[in-house]
Amino acid sequence: MKILVIGGGGREHALAWKLAQSPKSTKVFVAPGNGGTALAGGKLENLALTDVVALREWAQAEKIGLTVVGPEAPLAAGVVDEFRAHGLKVFGPTKAAAQLESSKAFSKAFMARHGIPTAAYETFSDPALAHAYIDRLGAPIVVKADGLAAGKGVVVALTAQEAHDAVDFMLVDNKYGVSHNDGGARVVIEEFLEGEEASFIVLCDGKNVLALATSQDHKRLKDGDEGPNTGGMGAYSPAPVVTADVHARAMREIILPTIRGMERDGIPFTGFLYAGLMIDPTGHVKTLEFNCRMGDPETQPIMMRLKSDLVDVMAAAVDGKLDQVELEWDRRTALGVVMAAHGYPEAPRKGDVITGLPAETDDAMVFHAGTALVNGQPQVTGGRVLCVTALADSVKQAQVRVYDVARSIHFDGMQYRRDIGFRAIKS
Repeated sequence: MKILVIGGGGREHALAWKLAQSPKSTKVFVAPGNGGTALAGGKLENLALTDVVALREWAQAEKIGLTVVGPEAPLAAGVVDEFRAHGLKVFGPTKAAAQLESSKAFSKAFMARHGIPTAAYETFSDPALAHAYIDRLGAPIVVKADGLAAGKGVVVALTAQEAHDAVDFMLVDNKYGVSHNDGGARVVIEEFLEGEEASFIVLCDGKNVLALATSQDHKRLKDGDEGPNTGGMGAYSPAPVVTADVHARAMREIILPTIRGMERDGIPFTGFLYAGLMIDPTGHVKTLEFNCRMGDPETQPIMMRLKSDLVDVMAAAVDGKLDQVELEWDRRTALGVVMAAHGYPEAPRKGDVITGLPAETDDAMVFHAGTALVNGQPQVTGGRVLCVTALADSVKQAQVRVYDVARSIHFDGMQYRRDIGFRAIKS
Protein backbone atom coordinates (compact mmCIF):
# COMPACT_ATOMS: atom_id res chain seq x y z
CA MET A 1 0.00 0.00 0.00
CA LYS A 2 1.18 3.51 -0.86
CA ILE A 3 0.62 5.96 2.02
CA LEU A 4 0.56 9.75 2.20
CA VAL A 5 1.35 11.69 5.38
CA ILE A 6 0.36 15.37 5.19
CA GLY A 7 2.60 17.77 7.09
CA GLY A 8 6.22 18.68 7.59
CA GLY A 9 6.97 18.72 11.32
CA GLY A 10 8.37 16.37 13.94
CA ARG A 11 4.99 14.72 14.42
CA GLU A 12 4.81 13.86 10.72
CA HIS A 13 8.38 12.54 10.65
CA ALA A 14 7.51 10.22 13.56
CA LEU A 15 4.26 9.03 11.96
CA ALA A 16 5.93 8.43 8.59
CA TRP A 17 8.86 6.65 10.28
CA LYS A 18 6.44 4.29 12.03
CA LEU A 19 4.24 3.69 8.97
CA ALA A 20 7.35 2.87 6.91
CA GLN A 21 8.24 0.07 9.35
CA SER A 22 5.13 -1.86 8.35
CA PRO A 23 5.57 -4.64 5.78
CA LYS A 24 2.21 -3.50 4.38
CA SER A 25 3.57 -0.10 3.27
CA THR A 26 5.42 0.01 -0.03
CA LYS A 27 6.04 3.78 -0.08
CA VAL A 28 5.34 6.60 2.39
CA PHE A 29 5.13 10.07 0.87
CA VAL A 30 5.39 13.08 3.19
CA ALA A 31 3.93 16.36 1.96
CA PRO A 32 5.86 18.58 2.18
CA GLY A 33 8.14 16.71 4.62
CA ASN A 34 11.39 18.08 6.03
CA GLY A 35 15.13 17.47 6.04
CA GLY A 36 14.77 14.34 8.17
CA THR A 37 12.26 12.66 5.89
CA ALA A 38 14.45 13.65 2.91
CA LEU A 39 17.54 12.11 4.53
CA ALA A 40 15.75 8.90 5.55
CA GLY A 41 15.60 7.36 2.09
CA GLY A 42 14.17 3.87 1.78
CA LYS A 43 10.38 3.96 1.76
CA LEU A 44 10.18 7.67 2.67
CA GLU A 45 9.92 10.33 -0.02
CA ASN A 46 9.07 14.03 0.25
CA LEU A 47 6.35 15.55 -1.91
CA ALA A 48 6.45 19.31 -2.54
CA LEU A 49 2.70 19.89 -2.33
CA THR A 50 0.58 21.67 0.30
CA ASP A 51 -2.55 22.78 -1.60
CA VAL A 52 -5.55 20.65 -0.58
CA VAL A 53 -6.97 20.11 -4.07
CA ALA A 54 -3.54 19.46 -5.60
CA LEU A 55 -2.83 16.86 -2.90
CA ARG A 56 -6.15 15.14 -3.55
CA GLU A 57 -5.58 15.07 -7.32
CA TRP A 58 -2.09 13.67 -6.80
CA ALA A 59 -3.37 11.03 -4.34
CA GLN A 60 -5.98 9.91 -6.88
CA ALA A 61 -3.43 9.71 -9.69
CA GLU A 62 -0.96 7.78 -7.51
CA LYS A 63 -3.67 5.46 -6.12
CA ILE A 64 -2.77 6.26 -2.52
CA GLY A 65 -4.35 3.64 -0.24
CA LEU A 66 -4.27 5.66 2.98
CA THR A 67 -3.71 9.30 3.91
CA VAL A 68 -2.87 10.41 7.46
CA VAL A 69 -3.18 14.12 8.23
CA GLY A 70 -0.71 15.45 10.80
CA PRO A 71 -1.17 19.19 11.45
CA GLU A 72 -4.21 21.28 12.28
CA ALA A 73 -4.11 23.79 9.39
CA PRO A 74 -5.03 21.36 6.54
CA LEU A 75 -7.71 19.82 8.78
CA ALA A 76 -9.25 23.25 9.37
CA ALA A 77 -9.00 23.86 5.62
CA GLY A 78 -11.15 20.77 4.92
CA VAL A 79 -8.60 18.32 3.52
CA VAL A 80 -10.51 15.33 4.93
CA ASP A 81 -13.77 16.49 3.31
CA GLU A 82 -11.98 16.94 -0.02
CA PHE A 83 -10.36 13.49 0.06
CA ARG A 84 -13.51 11.70 1.18
CA ALA A 85 -15.65 13.41 -1.46
CA HIS A 86 -13.46 11.68 -4.06
CA GLY A 87 -13.48 8.24 -2.46
CA LEU A 88 -10.03 8.38 -0.85
CA LYS A 89 -9.33 6.80 2.54
CA VAL A 90 -8.11 9.47 4.93
CA PHE A 91 -7.66 9.59 8.70
CA GLY A 92 -8.57 12.85 10.38
CA PRO A 93 -11.59 14.96 11.33
CA THR A 94 -13.75 16.87 8.88
CA LYS A 95 -13.58 20.66 8.76
CA ALA A 96 -16.70 20.88 10.94
CA ALA A 97 -15.32 18.42 13.54
CA ALA A 98 -11.93 20.16 13.54
CA GLN A 99 -13.64 23.22 15.05
CA LEU A 100 -12.94 21.55 18.40
CA GLU A 101 -9.42 22.90 17.85
CA SER A 102 -9.80 25.63 15.23
CA SER A 103 -12.26 27.61 17.39
CA LYS A 104 -11.76 27.86 21.15
CA ALA A 105 -15.23 29.43 21.43
CA PHE A 106 -16.85 26.49 19.59
CA SER A 107 -14.97 24.05 21.81
CA LYS A 108 -15.92 25.78 25.07
CA ALA A 109 -19.58 26.10 24.05
CA PHE A 110 -19.61 22.42 23.05
CA MET A 111 -18.19 21.37 26.43
CA ALA A 112 -20.70 23.54 28.30
CA ARG A 113 -23.58 22.10 26.24
CA HIS A 114 -22.55 18.49 26.86
CA GLY A 115 -21.48 18.78 30.51
CA ILE A 116 -17.78 18.13 29.88
CA PRO A 117 -15.67 19.48 32.77
CA THR A 118 -13.64 22.56 31.82
CA ALA A 119 -12.74 25.99 33.19
CA ALA A 120 -15.40 28.70 33.47
CA TYR A 121 -15.05 31.19 30.60
CA GLU A 122 -16.40 34.08 28.54
CA THR A 123 -15.84 34.95 24.87
CA PHE A 124 -15.06 38.47 23.62
CA SER A 125 -14.64 40.32 20.35
CA ASP A 126 -14.96 43.76 22.04
CA PRO A 127 -11.66 44.74 23.73
CA ALA A 128 -13.36 47.04 26.24
CA LEU A 129 -15.59 44.23 27.50
CA ALA A 130 -12.61 41.86 27.68
CA HIS A 131 -10.60 44.37 29.74
CA ALA A 132 -13.57 44.95 32.06
CA TYR A 133 -13.93 41.18 32.59
CA ILE A 134 -10.25 40.91 33.56
CA ASP A 135 -10.64 43.83 35.99
CA ARG A 136 -13.63 42.09 37.56
CA LEU A 137 -12.01 38.64 37.91
CA GLY A 138 -8.38 39.57 38.53
CA ALA A 139 -5.38 37.28 38.07
CA PRO A 140 -4.19 34.61 37.55
CA ILE A 141 -6.36 34.24 34.46
CA VAL A 142 -5.98 32.65 31.01
CA VAL A 143 -6.37 34.44 27.66
CA LYS A 144 -6.69 32.38 24.45
CA ALA A 145 -6.81 33.46 20.81
CA ASP A 146 -9.88 31.99 19.10
CA GLY A 147 -8.21 30.39 16.12
CA LEU A 148 -5.11 28.46 15.09
CA ALA A 149 -1.92 29.98 16.43
CA ALA A 150 0.55 27.08 16.05
CA GLY A 151 0.25 26.12 19.72
CA LYS A 152 1.24 29.60 20.93
CA GLY A 153 -2.13 31.39 21.26
CA VAL A 154 -2.48 30.90 25.02
CA VAL A 155 -1.28 33.27 27.74
CA VAL A 156 -1.43 32.17 31.36
CA ALA A 157 -1.43 35.65 32.92
CA LEU A 158 -0.17 35.76 36.50
CA THR A 159 -0.96 39.48 36.76
CA ALA A 160 -3.88 41.55 35.49
CA GLN A 161 -1.45 43.63 33.40
CA GLU A 162 -0.23 40.50 31.59
CA ALA A 163 -3.84 39.63 30.80
CA HIS A 164 -4.60 43.15 29.52
CA ASP A 165 -1.46 43.02 27.35
CA ALA A 166 -2.54 39.62 25.96
CA VAL A 167 -5.97 41.03 25.01
CA ASP A 168 -4.31 43.94 23.20
CA PHE A 169 -1.88 41.57 21.46
CA MET A 170 -4.53 39.06 20.35
CA LEU A 171 -7.66 41.18 19.93
CA VAL A 172 -6.69 44.81 19.31
CA ASP A 173 -3.53 44.21 17.26
CA ASN A 174 -4.30 40.57 16.28
CA LYS A 175 -0.58 39.83 16.22
CA TYR A 176 -1.23 36.11 15.71
CA GLY A 177 -3.20 36.93 12.58
CA VAL A 178 -5.91 34.42 13.50
CA SER A 179 -9.65 34.68 13.10
CA HIS A 180 -12.54 32.59 14.33
CA ASN A 181 -14.89 30.86 11.92
CA ASP A 182 -17.08 33.93 11.37
CA GLY A 183 -14.10 36.17 10.68
CA GLY A 184 -12.28 38.76 12.75
CA ALA A 185 -10.34 38.37 15.97
CA ARG A 186 -11.89 36.93 19.12
CA VAL A 187 -10.56 35.77 22.49
CA VAL A 188 -11.68 33.32 25.14
CA ILE A 189 -10.87 34.33 28.71
CA GLU A 190 -11.14 31.63 31.33
CA GLU A 191 -10.43 30.84 34.94
CA PHE A 192 -6.99 29.64 35.93
CA LEU A 193 -6.91 25.97 36.92
CA GLU A 194 -4.48 24.58 39.49
CA GLY A 195 -2.88 21.16 39.02
CA GLU A 196 -0.63 19.21 36.68
CA GLU A 197 -1.11 19.05 32.92
CA ALA A 198 -1.05 15.88 30.85
CA SER A 199 -1.76 14.97 27.23
CA PHE A 200 -4.50 12.40 26.67
CA ILE A 201 -4.63 11.28 23.03
CA VAL A 202 -7.06 8.79 21.52
CA LEU A 203 -7.96 7.44 18.09
CA CYS A 204 -11.61 7.78 17.02
CA ASP A 205 -13.51 6.29 14.08
CA GLY A 206 -16.79 8.14 14.68
CA LYS A 207 -18.08 5.70 17.28
CA ASN A 208 -15.22 3.69 18.76
CA VAL A 209 -12.33 5.06 20.79
CA LEU A 210 -8.85 3.61 21.30
CA ALA A 211 -6.56 5.32 23.79
CA LEU A 212 -2.88 5.81 22.99
CA ALA A 213 -0.14 5.63 25.61
CA THR A 214 -0.23 8.52 28.07
CA SER A 215 2.23 11.36 27.73
CA GLN A 216 3.22 14.68 29.22
CA ASP A 217 4.99 17.61 27.60
CA HIS A 218 6.87 20.70 28.78
CA LYS A 219 5.53 23.92 27.26
CA ARG A 220 7.86 26.52 28.78
CA LEU A 221 11.09 27.43 27.01
CA LYS A 222 13.47 27.20 29.95
CA ASP A 223 14.41 24.75 32.70
CA GLY A 224 12.11 24.61 35.71
CA ASP A 225 9.11 25.54 33.55
CA GLU A 226 10.28 29.13 33.25
CA GLY A 227 10.14 31.48 30.27
CA PRO A 228 7.54 31.92 27.52
CA ASN A 229 5.08 29.30 26.36
CA THR A 230 6.12 27.36 23.27
CA GLY A 231 4.65 24.64 21.08
CA GLY A 232 6.46 22.16 23.37
CA MET A 233 10.10 21.70 24.40
CA GLY A 234 10.00 17.99 25.19
CA ALA A 235 7.77 15.12 26.26
CA TYR A 236 7.79 11.65 27.73
CA SER A 237 5.58 8.56 27.79
CA PRO A 238 4.08 7.09 29.89
CA ALA A 239 3.03 9.93 32.21
CA PRO A 240 2.99 8.82 35.87
CA VAL A 241 0.49 11.58 36.72
CA VAL A 242 -2.13 9.74 34.60
CA THR A 243 -2.92 7.00 37.10
CA ALA A 244 -5.41 4.23 36.34
CA ASP A 245 -8.08 6.27 38.14
CA VAL A 246 -7.26 9.46 36.21
CA HIS A 247 -7.29 7.46 32.95
CA ALA A 248 -10.74 6.05 33.75
CA ARG A 249 -12.05 9.50 34.69
CA ALA A 250 -10.70 11.06 31.49
CA MET A 251 -12.36 8.40 29.35
CA ARG A 252 -15.65 8.47 31.29
CA GLU A 253 -16.02 12.22 31.87
CA ILE A 254 -14.27 13.78 28.85
CA ILE A 255 -13.43 11.53 25.89
CA LEU A 256 -16.57 9.41 25.57
CA PRO A 257 -19.00 12.34 26.22
CA THR A 258 -17.14 14.30 23.55
CA ILE A 259 -17.46 11.55 20.93
CA ARG A 260 -21.14 10.96 21.82
CA GLY A 261 -21.78 14.72 21.86
CA MET A 262 -20.24 15.25 18.43
CA GLU A 263 -22.33 12.37 17.09
CA ARG A 264 -25.52 13.88 18.59
CA ASP A 265 -24.65 17.25 17.10
CA GLY A 266 -24.40 15.65 13.67
CA ILE A 267 -20.60 16.07 13.47
CA PRO A 268 -19.14 12.60 14.07
CA PHE A 269 -15.48 12.80 15.06
CA THR A 270 -12.86 10.72 13.28
CA GLY A 271 -9.12 11.09 13.72
CA PHE A 272 -6.79 11.79 16.62
CA LEU A 273 -8.45 13.56 19.52
CA TYR A 274 -6.08 15.20 21.98
CA ALA A 275 -7.49 16.38 25.30
CA GLY A 276 -5.19 18.61 27.30
CA LEU A 277 -5.99 17.62 30.88
CA MET A 278 -5.55 19.54 34.10
CA ILE A 279 -5.34 17.06 36.96
CA ASP A 280 -5.91 18.48 40.43
CA PRO A 281 -4.32 17.05 43.61
CA THR A 282 -7.43 14.92 44.28
CA GLY A 283 -7.27 13.26 40.84
CA HIS A 284 -10.21 15.16 39.33
CA VAL A 285 -9.75 16.20 35.70
CA LYS A 286 -10.84 19.16 33.60
CA THR A 287 -10.30 19.86 29.91
CA LEU A 288 -7.87 22.67 29.14
CA GLU A 289 -8.37 22.35 25.39
CA PHE A 290 -8.97 19.95 22.54
CA ASN A 291 -6.64 19.37 19.62
CA CYS A 292 -7.77 17.43 16.56
CA ARG A 293 -4.41 15.82 15.87
CA MET A 294 -1.58 14.22 17.77
CA GLY A 295 0.61 16.47 19.88
CA ASP A 296 4.09 17.53 18.94
CA PRO A 297 6.44 16.58 20.66
CA GLU A 298 4.27 13.88 22.30
CA THR A 299 4.01 11.91 19.03
CA GLN A 300 7.74 11.18 18.96
CA PRO A 301 7.97 9.27 22.29
CA ILE A 302 4.57 7.64 21.71
CA MET A 303 5.65 6.30 18.30
CA MET A 304 8.94 5.06 19.83
CA ARG A 305 6.91 2.95 22.29
CA LEU A 306 4.28 1.62 19.86
CA LYS A 307 4.95 -2.00 18.95
CA SER A 308 1.75 -2.56 16.92
CA ASP A 309 1.73 -2.15 13.13
CA LEU A 310 0.53 1.45 12.62
CA VAL A 311 -0.76 0.67 9.11
CA ASP A 312 -3.11 -1.96 10.56
CA VAL A 313 -4.28 0.51 13.21
CA MET A 314 -4.93 3.29 10.68
CA ALA A 315 -6.72 0.91 8.30
CA ALA A 316 -9.05 -0.20 11.10
CA ALA A 317 -9.67 3.44 12.03
CA VAL A 318 -10.73 4.53 8.53
CA ASP A 319 -12.95 1.44 8.21
CA GLY A 320 -14.75 2.10 11.52
CA LYS A 321 -13.28 -1.01 13.17
CA LEU A 322 -11.24 0.40 16.07
CA ASP A 323 -13.22 -1.83 18.43
CA GLN A 324 -11.35 -4.76 16.88
CA VAL A 325 -7.88 -3.36 17.64
CA GLU A 326 -5.63 -3.70 20.68
CA LEU A 327 -2.41 -1.75 20.91
CA GLU A 328 0.87 -3.25 22.12
CA TRP A 329 3.37 -0.98 23.86
CA ASP A 330 7.03 -1.17 24.77
CA ARG A 331 7.13 -1.29 28.58
CA ARG A 332 10.05 1.17 28.62
CA THR A 333 9.86 4.95 28.95
CA ALA A 334 10.41 7.11 25.88
CA LEU A 335 11.60 10.67 26.33
CA GLY A 336 12.11 13.39 23.72
CA VAL A 337 13.98 16.69 23.95
CA VAL A 338 13.32 19.47 21.44
CA MET A 339 16.30 21.40 20.09
CA ALA A 340 15.06 24.85 19.06
CA ALA A 341 16.44 27.63 16.89
CA HIS A 342 18.09 30.82 18.09
CA GLY A 343 15.35 33.35 18.88
CA TYR A 344 12.59 30.79 19.35
CA PRO A 345 9.69 31.25 20.09
CA GLU A 346 9.43 34.97 19.20
CA ALA A 347 11.73 35.20 16.15
CA PRO A 348 13.48 31.94 15.23
CA ARG A 349 16.53 32.35 13.04
CA LYS A 350 16.70 30.30 9.86
CA GLY A 351 19.64 29.08 7.80
CA ASP A 352 21.94 27.71 10.50
CA VAL A 353 23.71 24.52 9.40
CA ILE A 354 23.14 21.36 11.49
CA THR A 355 26.07 19.00 12.11
CA GLY A 356 26.75 15.90 14.17
CA LEU A 357 23.45 14.14 13.53
CA PRO A 358 23.83 10.54 14.78
CA ALA A 359 22.55 7.44 13.03
CA GLU A 360 19.33 5.84 14.26
CA THR A 361 19.77 3.05 16.82
CA ASP A 362 17.39 0.56 18.44
CA ASP A 363 16.90 2.88 21.42
CA ALA A 364 17.41 6.40 20.01
CA MET A 365 16.10 8.43 17.08
CA VAL A 366 16.41 12.07 16.04
CA PHE A 367 13.15 13.30 14.51
CA HIS A 368 13.31 16.43 12.36
CA ALA A 369 10.85 19.32 12.44
CA GLY A 370 12.09 22.73 11.24
CA THR A 371 14.77 21.48 8.84
CA ALA A 372 15.43 21.23 5.12
CA LEU A 373 18.22 19.80 3.00
CA VAL A 374 20.18 22.52 1.22
CA ASN A 375 22.86 21.13 -1.11
CA GLY A 376 22.68 17.89 0.86
CA GLN A 377 23.25 19.66 4.20
CA PRO A 378 20.49 19.90 6.85
CA GLN A 379 19.66 23.50 7.78
CA VAL A 380 17.32 25.20 10.23
CA THR A 381 14.02 26.36 8.70
CA GLY A 382 11.76 26.72 11.74
CA GLY A 383 11.51 27.28 15.46
CA ARG A 384 11.54 23.72 16.75
CA VAL A 385 14.31 22.05 14.79
CA LEU A 386 14.84 18.50 16.11
CA CYS A 387 13.42 16.15 18.73
CA VAL A 388 16.02 13.76 20.15
CA THR A 389 14.11 10.75 21.47
CA ALA A 390 15.24 7.65 23.37
CA LEU A 391 13.91 4.54 25.12
CA ALA A 392 15.15 3.27 28.49
CA ASP A 393 13.95 1.37 31.55
CA SER A 394 13.12 4.51 33.55
CA VAL A 395 12.51 8.22 33.02
CA LYS A 396 15.91 9.00 34.51
CA GLN A 397 17.72 6.52 32.27
CA ALA A 398 15.86 7.77 29.19
CA GLN A 399 16.83 11.31 30.17
CA VAL A 400 20.51 10.32 30.45
CA ARG A 401 20.41 8.54 27.08
CA VAL A 402 18.72 11.47 25.29
CA TYR A 403 21.18 14.06 26.53
CA ASP A 404 24.07 11.77 25.63
CA VAL A 405 22.78 11.68 22.02
CA ALA A 406 22.04 15.43 21.99
CA ARG A 407 25.63 16.33 22.89
CA SER A 408 26.88 15.32 19.45
CA ILE A 409 24.49 17.66 17.59
CA HIS A 410 25.31 21.28 16.83
CA PHE A 411 23.87 24.32 15.11
CA ASP A 412 24.56 27.95 15.97
CA GLY A 413 22.23 29.42 18.59
CA MET A 414 20.56 26.12 19.44
CA GLN A 415 18.63 26.04 22.69
CA TYR A 416 17.11 23.15 24.59
CA ARG A 417 16.05 22.31 28.10
CA ARG A 418 18.24 20.16 30.31
CA ASP A 419 15.43 18.95 32.60
CA ILE A 420 12.80 17.26 30.41
CA GLY A 421 11.12 14.60 32.55
CA PHE A 422 11.89 16.28 35.87
CA ARG A 423 8.26 16.17 37.03
CA ALA A 424 8.08 12.40 36.52
CA ILE A 425 11.41 11.90 38.30
CA LYS A 426 10.29 14.13 41.18
CA SER A 427 7.03 12.21 41.57
